[in-house]
Amino acid sequence: MIQQAINSTMPDSTFKRLAEASFAKKNILITGGLGFIGSNLAHRLVALGAQVTLIDSLVPDYGGNPFNLHGIEDRLHLNIADVRDEHSMAYLVQGKDYIFNLAGQVSHIDSMENPYIDLEINVRSQLSIMEACRKNNRAVKIIYTSTRQIYGKPMYLPVDENHIANPTDVNGINKLCGELYHILYNNVYGIRAVSLRLTNTYGPRQLMKHARQGFIGLFIRRIVEGREIQIFGDGSQVRDFNYVDDVVDAMLLAAMNEQANGEIYNLGGDEPISLQALVELMIDLNGGGSYQLVPFPPEKKAIDIGDFYGNYAKIKAALGWYPKTSLRDGLKKTLDYYKENLHWYK
Repeated sequence: MIQQAINSTMPDSTFKRLAEASFAKKNILITGGLGFIGSNLAHRLVALGAQVTLIDSLVPDYGGNPFNLHGIEDRLHLNIADVRDEHSMAYLVQGKDYIFNLAGQVSHIDSMENPYIDLEINVRSQLSIMEACRKNNRAVKIIYTSTRQIYGKPMYLPVDENHIANPTDVNGINKLCGELYHILYNNVYGIRAVSLRLTNTYGPRQLMKHARQGFIGLFIRRIVEGREIQIFGDGSQVRDFNYVDDVVDAMLLAAMNEQANGEIYNLGGDEPISLQALVELMIDLNGGGSYQLVPFPPEKKAIDIGDFYGNYAKIKAALGWYPKTSLRDGLKKTLDYYKENLHWYK
């Protein structure tokens, strides 16, 4: 474990060396491991020499995709199981040095239509994971992926960790509960845990079948397929974005640093941008495309949070994290990936 903060100007080679020292030959569990962020994390950890185990339920439409492991299939272990299964989790947490807990239901619309399922996945299952660790592996360290959605409609911008939590949907409420269970078990039982509140993450291996796990994946698919993008409202809504490699960096830093234990950190981007300007940038990078502004569907308008971008000063000061990938570069990499691999995601 690294005890001191890491300087944000650290060269990539130094970061890689410290990461190899922290994760090589370590036993690591990734929940939701066949999904977008989980699979990108798995690729990184395998390259660092970690012994990686993935758990994924492969529930349809939740983002799990076996192709996401292309190239590393034989270098890790995969369990098709559900984090709601207490017996499976009691076994899988044993002997693990780190757990990257990414499993969850992230659709805001689905959470409103099926609140009990969202409750089961984002609250009860999280409590089951923490109980499994309390009973079977208190020495583990857990990195939990929370969400900016817990803040609801911002009272000020950029939003920092002191902003009141006032979710606009069931998903935001349940993700906040899952986060607080991790911090509680850190404080009471000494099970080291840290929560990262993610903003809009994008990049290779993202779900593209629908927009229930984020609009940017569907936007990219429509661009690549030459279809028109529909933007709800007047297109002026502002968001910030993180390329998935930068999010993986944040997760590794949180795992490597003992001072992160019990803390909650925002991630965030340096280039807040309106949705209309975002789509125009994507069209420019793609060399073509079109979009149309359309009225908000009532069910989406009711839970829309308006403008949002986060303040990540806390994690930068404590762990040295900052987003290294520009929006233009990240979108170019993403478009290139899907131009080659889109058929695996349709």
